[in-house]
Amino acid sequence: MRVIGLAGWSGSGKTTLLTKAIPRLVERGLRVSTLKHAHSGFDVDKPGKDSHTHRMAGASEVLVASPVRWALVNELRGAPELTLRELLGKFTPVDLLVIEGFKRQSHPKLEVHRAAIGKPLIHPDDPHVVAIAADRPVPGAKVPVVDLDDIEAVVDILLKYAAPVERVLASESA
Repeated sequence: MRVIGLAGWSGSGKTTLLTKAIPRLVERGLRVSTLKHAHSGFDVDKPGKDSHTHRMAGASEVLVASPVRWALVNELRGAPELTLRELLGKFTPVDLLVIEGFKRQSHPKLEVHRAAIGKPLIHPDDPHVVAIAADRPVPGAKVPVVDLDDIEAVVDILLKYAAPVERVLASESA
């Protein structure tokens, strides 16, 4: 399994870019999984559904299974947030795992930059940024820059710079 991330400030278009890239990766014959970091609490089940009721009643884990899919919700109940290393260990191996967020971790990352956000680039201070997808030219960039709307170029970058999960795990424990 190879791993690469999309990193950028909120509103830069990481999710939009990823939802455009995933079908292209799948068309190339790859099995793709994603890991999305959320800064606050979130729900994947809805109030009124049995899984939500079980969780609200105090269950630490709720697994919902059907003939079409299964989902496991783990409620931390005050325990610390899992590390990227721990989260990577939860995945069934696929060809490519794309991490959205975790911009301060040490895995290879494609920086998503939108000038209108008004935030500085991440790449000058992060040696793990391997390329930038931007909506404008990035003068002085020390890494390759591709147009944010050139999905094929973005996919090429993701595949070129994705690292074996073993190397990412080793860098996370260093």
